[in-house]
Amino acid sequence: MSEYHKAERRVEVSTGESVRILRELQDMSQNDLAVVTGIPQSTISAIENDRVRLGVERAKVLARALRCHPAVLVFPGWDIEHESAA
Repeated sequence: MSEYHKAERRVEVSTGESVRILRELQDMSQNDLAVVTGIPQSTISAIENDRVRLGVERAKVLARALRCHPAVLVFPGWDIEHESAA
């Protein structure tokens, strides 16, 4: 196993970008996500473009629809090793 090394993060992802990426991976449009969540499409667009804060309650609703943990959306760039050393 000595030939393997830990992967390094190469791209920073914002909260909005994490929502968009997961939505697209699920093959959903913003309208599809709006129907499933009850969140207006315009709000989803604003979240994805980082014009509106996601917030915990919206993160829970979106996470359910996108089948992920809310922390994936709220803290997309969390680095446990870096944060625990601080």
